[in-house]
Amino acid sequence: MSESTQTSDAVDTTDVGQEQPTVSNRVQALENEGEIAADYLEELLDIADLDGDLDMDVEGDRAAVSIVGADLSQLVGRDGEVLEALQELTRLAVYRETGERSRLMLDISGFRAQRRTELEKVAADAVAQVRERGERVSLAPMSPFERKVVHDAVAQAGLVSESEGVEPRRFVVILPE
Repeated sequence: MSESTQTSDAVDTTDVGQEQPTVSNRVQALENEGEIAADYLEELLDIADLDGDLDMDVEGDRAAVSIVGADLSQLVGRDGEVLEALQELTRLAVYRETGERSRLMLDISGFRAQRRTELEKVAADAVAQVRERGERVSLAPMSPFERKVVHDAVAQAGLVSESEGVEPRRFVVILPE
């Protein structure tokens, strides 16, 4: 047994009485966030007299709540502006209940899912352009959600990207290799 393993074992035995965060505890906490968010959103739908079904999930390291229904376009707004505001309000509601900052993701009528697909295409086209020209490419200003999708797609393609500018005009720049 190596020295580092022995040290690790010693730490484990001294921490026996302390609760260690586990994957199942984290998933349970995220599921709890989703339930709090769903309750908050359900009340909001009732107040606004809107019909919608809520779906909760855990995607990666965040809770995800989706609202689907007849015509919920007013909850999405122009370019998802209302959706962004509702997501922040929902995160605040979760924070109020848990005392923990939430990274909850809200989607309404599949707007974010559709936008993610569009942004992945934009990122792929920009990556191809960077590789072809060998020059950096700047994209149009985007919301934090949109920039995250692009950064992830660029990283998956093996390139590097950064955000520049100041909200609400913050944008992604994709750098050559």
